[in-house]
Amino acid sequence: MSVVIPKFQISAATQLGHLSLKVADLEEQTKFYTEVIGLELLNQTNLTSILGVDKQILLVLKKISNPLPITKKTGLFHVAFLLPSRNDLGNALIHYLTNKAPLIGASDHGYSEALYLNDPEGNGIEIYCDKDRKFWDIRPDGEIVGITVELDGDNLIESADGKWQGFPKGSKIGHVHLKVADLQETELFYTRVLGLDLKTNYGDQAKFFAAGDYHHHIGSNIWLGRHTPAMVANDLGLDYYTFSVVNAQELTRLEQHWQAISANYLKETFDSLSILDPNGIKIKIQIEKNGLDA
Repeated sequence: MSVVIPKFQISAATQLGHLSLKVADLEEQTKFYTEVIGLELLNQTNLTSILGVDKQILLVLKKISNPLPITKKTGLFHVAFLLPSRNDLGNALIHYLTNKAPLIGASDHGYSEALYLNDPEGNGIEIYCDKDRKFWDIRPDGEIVGITVELDGDNLIESADGKWQGFPKGSKIGHVHLKVADLQETELFYTRVLGLDLKTNYGDQAKFFAAGDYHHHIGSNIWLGRHTPAMVANDLGLDYYTFSVVNAQELTRLEQHWQAISANYLKETFDSLSILDPNGIKIKIQIEKNGLDA
């Protein structure tokens, strides 16, 4: 973009809501996310499964017809489910090991501990818990620096009580990590259009953004290469993800900002806006809701 976009800051109380995936085999994916990962099936039709925790929607699976073969495109790198405590993450690890879940990695990031898996259709998943903030590497300018070292799995298992019953109440999507086409355009969008802060900048490889003082709500990388093409309607994978704002006033403030900069957005309902980022990824901004009945 050649125009100068004024600084805008979204409310620090803004959180991620839910994420939607386009899938080829709805039955298999639903079974995987409930029996293996730990989500609860909240509602289901022939074409859609709605999953979450304690009536709170976290994941929507949508069956699509004539899906295209998976190729290198922008979209989801992984969706990261944040568990309330280290005990919960330890219980999850025991469950995954016992059930031979497709674990592909485990890391200590300094501010968090994380397990990594892939679902049957290749979508990345992170299950993690945050460490106490006193252990975070927070710099004077607000940067929150992460590391990637081997997770002490034995110690994590020792923290568990063995009472796995799926994701506990309070679990949520902590962050979404995206495959993008251009890091500079992505930074401009997420900081100036959406109003997040750049929290960590890994040079020409990855950037991480957040509302408020969190380490990151959005990750972005170009590890597939630069100028990766955007997904199309019948590609498998990411459909959209949502941010939840606290009230109508915050949604109106965001819409007024978008109007002032002539952003191309859609007002889907009175309490929901949507916009595409520069990588063709759809984001919905909604007033915070509590479960299926909201």
